Amino acid sequence: MERIYFNNCLTSKPAPEVVEIITEYMKNKYYFPENFITMGTEASNNLEKAKRIIADSIAASKKEIHFTSGGTAANNLAIKGYLTENSNKGTHIICSVIDYPDILTNAAFFENSGFDVTYLNADNEGFIDLKQLKDSIREDTILFMTTMGNHTVGAIQPIKEIRDILDSANQKIVMHVDACEAYARIPIDVNELGIDLMSISAHKIHGPQGIGALYQRKGIILGQIQHGVDRMDNLQTGGMNIASIAGFAKAVELAFNNLDVNIAKIRKLSDYLLNKIESTIPNTLLNGPRGVKRVSHNINISFDYIEGEAIMMMMDMFGISISTGSACASQGLKPNYVMMALGRNHEQSHSSMKFTLSRYNTFREIDYTVEKLAEVVKELRSRSPLCN
Repeated sequence: MERIYFNNCLTSKPAPEVVEIITEYMKNKYYFPENFITMGTEASNNLEKAKRIIADSIAASKKEIHFTSGGTAANNLAIKGYLTENSNKGTHIICSVIDYPDILTNAAFFENSGFDVTYLNADNEGFIDLKQLKDSIREDTILFMTTMGNHTVGAIQPIKEIRDILDSANQKIVMHVDACEAYARIPIDVNELGIDLMSISAHKIHGPQGIGALYQRKGIILGQIQHGVDRMDNLQTGGMNIASIAGFAKAVELAFNNLDVNIAKIRKLSDYLLNKIESTIPNTLLNGPRGVKRVSHNINISFDYIEGEAIMMMMDMFGISISTGSACASQGLKPNYVMMALGRNHEQSHSSMKFTLSRYNTFREIDYTVEKLAEVVKELRSRSPLCN
């Protein structure tokens, strides 16, 4: 059996169709978008087509799409661009203690620059405190930031309810959403949800690495955070990775042409995995909500008495790629901040494993994975002093 890959939250394998179109662009369509010459006009038209494909996937206009070098670049463009341009309207920001590092590090940066930041708490499933949100709004609040599908435990934040709370204020509060883990895993209509700024990434959905996009609602003004030659986008100056943009658009087409089918397939696979683990391996704990309140591809489970890093390394020897549930903190061997905010202890955080699936996974892969996982857990627990 080929390597089994359950680490799609980190990155995903590019679809064959994506690789094909990127190769075609790099070999034969490498020219730069510009008007007045045949090749340049074709490239310019293809760029506009890619924007339209991505805009249509979220019910936006192509004029509201900016290509970036990835989700982090899109988050920085949204947050820094909005706050630097609109600080005259207020200097209060709201986010939560469980948000993605892009949001939290930007919040810390602006806090150190004179802004006030309110950090919302979350419940034990990973949903932010909506009452605290309402109580936190001030006259100088100008930006609310959130992670639509939590990167650690998969909880889907109630964006529409959040929008209603923000709209109850006497001033306009812009909402920025990091949707990199939610995009193509749940339907997203930016108009229905009232999203003002939103980041997405290609490599999470079987597109190429190094390309993402920012949705910027018409009327929301962003300041420049990158300066240079204004060729095609005043917010993203300089050249563009046309081949990767084409690959991104192809990945979006593949995901959204059968979105409901793809989501249903991934959810069926992840439900099967969860049920099989819980029925096969004792002393486990699901982190985050069950069912449709979590993004379809994410399953995060703590295995009592053992370290997640040890599970990950031993599973790798069987040709199975998974990550520790505390992946964002594992390099420093610290308990994951999201897990701790949900009320988990150090042991539960360190013993958590995150399985993130894709439409390319199979039930056969899951059966083999749980079989080997049971062996690994039994072996590690036999060595653990916590079991004795």
